[in-house]
Formats: sequence, structure tokens, C-alpha cells
Amino acid sequence: MEQHKNSNRRNFIRNVSLGSLAALSLPELVSAATTSSESPARAKKISLKKDAVILFQGDSITDAGRKRDKNDANDPSALGNGYAYLTAAALLREFPDKNLKIYNKGISGNKVYQLAERWDADCLQIKPDVLSILIGVNDFWHTLNGNYNGTIKTYRDDFTKLLDRTKQALPEVQLIIGEPFAVNGVKAVDDKWFPAFNDYRVAAREIATKYDAAFIPYQSIYDKAEKSAPGSYWTGDGVHPAIPGASLMAASWMETIRK
Repeated sequence: MEQHKNSNRRNFIRNVSLGSLAALSLPELVSAATTSSESPARAKKISLKKDAVILFQGDSITDAGRKRDKNDANDPSALGNGYAYLTAAALLREFPDKNLKIYNKGISGNKVYQLAERWDADCLQIKPDVLSILIGVNDFWHTLNGNYNGTIKTYRDDFTKLLDRTKQALPEVQLIIGEPFAVNGVKAVDDKWFPAFNDYRVAAREIATKYDAAFIPYQSIYDKAEKSAPGSYWTGDGVHPAIPGASLMAASWMETIRK
């Protein structure tokens, strides 16, 4: 019996890593999330040109333990051990003819204003063709412990200014914006997060629409994933992905790419 359960668990994890859930196919999950009443009927897709530079930006969810003294494109240690690394692996596997150059410059603890402080070196000088940003959880989370006094207006204004600056310097950049997410009932996340945190999700979605960015509805995706396994399976603390959560995020990110 135990051997059978272990086998099922291995098969489940294998299926997730291949981009589809055992009980819920990933294309259906992502489609359901992106065509909800909150989302455009047709998800935007990103085109990858040959020699494209792809940059992942964000906080600890993106950082995921990367070696910050490593700066070469496609360096495994520079990509961390989270969704950015798994996405890079999928991109390099699926598009070997495009000579993609992939970077991760996420930094743990960052809020939008901290992205702005390092944006010249960690984004504009890299000149990405595709820029993926997942930011917002700390902009809310850090207000709960008194370490930050920003508001939803601060988040929206800071993010808008950052993207205005980015588009001015890189008018042709293709944007991918990830939805901030939090899985309620798992360690760090509880009822006091809501409904206030939902405003950050809405703001990210509206900003993505304003800047014609592809939008990844991570909250909706995690919510639907909980129908297959509890939240603690997907994230260790309600914010940072566990291995299957990171794999799910990477597979969802890949759905934004026009094949």
C-alpha cells in the first residue's frame, strides 16, 4: 500500500514537471484562470526572436538562492533554484535554435521601489527583449510587521513609474507581469492578509493591461492547484513555492510563449 502511494506521488511530481497536473491538465488550468471574468478572453502571447535576451526580475520568489556574483547568461548557479531556473531550462530545451540568453536578477525582500533603485544596472543595461517581473508580495507583507508603510497607491504608482522608465529606455521590450499571490492557511499567510492583499493582485493585472504585457494569474493558478493537493504541498510558507509550486509557475510562464 505504501509503495503504491509513493509511486503515485512520484508520478504526480513527474507530471507537474512536464507541465500538466495529474488530476487537472495545466493547459486547462491556465486557460480557466486567464479567461475568468477578471481576465481578458484571449491571453497575450510573447514571441521569441533569435538571440533574445530574457530577464527575470522580482523578490525572493524569483531570487530563489541564486549566486549574485555570477553574471553569465544561462549559468545554473546564477538562475537560482526556483521557477526562473525551471523556466530557463524549459526555454533552452524547447528553443535550441534561438540562442537565448537568460538572466535572473531577483533579490530577496525587494519591493517595487527597490527594483527602481537598481534598475539601471539590473535591467536597462542588460537590454532584455523579454522582461518578466513578479513583484508585490513584500509591498504588502512588510506592512504587516511594521517594516514598511507603503500603500496600494504606493505600489501602483511605483510600478507605473518603473514601467514608464523601462519603456522609455527599451521601447520594444516585451513584458510579462506575474500576479502577486499568497496561499491562505499556510504558515505566514492567514486571514489578516485579506481582503487587502487582493488589491495588489488587481493592480498588477491592471498595470499589465495598461502596458500591453502578458499576465500570469498565479493566484488563480495556485487556487486551482489546491484542488489537486493542499496549499502546503505547493508552498512551504504560503508565499515561497515548494518544488511542485515552482514547477507549476514555470509551466504557467511557458504558456505565455507563442510556439
